[in-house]
Amino acid sequence: MRADQIMTSQVVTIGPEASIVDAANAMLEHHVSGLPVVDSGGRLIGIISEGDFIRRAELGTQRKRNRWLRMLLGPSTCADDFVHEHGRKVGEVMTHHPHTITEDTSVETIVRTMEKHHVKRLPVMQGERLVGIVTRKNLLRAVAELARQAPDPSAVDDKIRDRIIAEIERNDWRPFGLSVVVRDGVVHLNGVITEESSRQAVIVVAENVCGVKEVHDHLCWVDTMSGFYLNSPEDDRSAKKTS
Repeated sequence: MRADQIMTSQVVTIGPEASIVDAANAMLEHHVSGLPVVDSGGRLIGIISEGDFIRRAELGTQRKRNRWLRMLLGPSTCADDFVHEHGRKVGEVMTHHPHTITEDTSVETIVRTMEKHHVKRLPVMQGERLVGIVTRKNLLRAVAELARQAPDPSAVDDKIRDRIIAEIERNDWRPFGLSVVVRDGVVHLNGVITEESSRQAVIVVAENVCGVKEVHDHLCWVDTMSGFYLNSPEDDRSAKKTS
């Protein structure tokens, strides 16, 4: 399998001048753990994630190094730590020069890259343009939804997936973080919705694409005010059967 077959194509991004409060609220609202940071020209310049909020002065969790260690590390490292722990803008706390992949990167290479660089998400690039993101959650979904012994998705499956994504993303009710996996005409829909009415609309889009045999709903509903979320009815039924 390739990156473009499992990636989330509708990526929530943020600018470097945005506040860390805006970044935290965006993560909560869209139910994601990290955001690619893009400049005014849409170029990827960094990533901000939940990990960037662990060592913060507001929490009292900033690094407390003794004098000897501060001398060993030097003033530059200590200054960088201070900016990361007290910075108010995304550009001050983000990870610069993130590792990236392309649409045709194999899943095996994706996993090796994540393990080697200890990262949980990889932006997918088409030249200099950000076209998607692959996270550990995307890999988990692929494992959960696709039988290990089954053949790789066919060219027909790829066309079905592309058609579904194109049809959904042209609408205002499209889910956040939409991910579509297709195997032998069987469609699995993942993402975050804020209105229950969007669920049926997304399912209907998939059902109306030629070649689709079944549609499985894994769309998660999220309350944008509280961050409270509910799994899809289908996933709830499956959980009850296995409990």
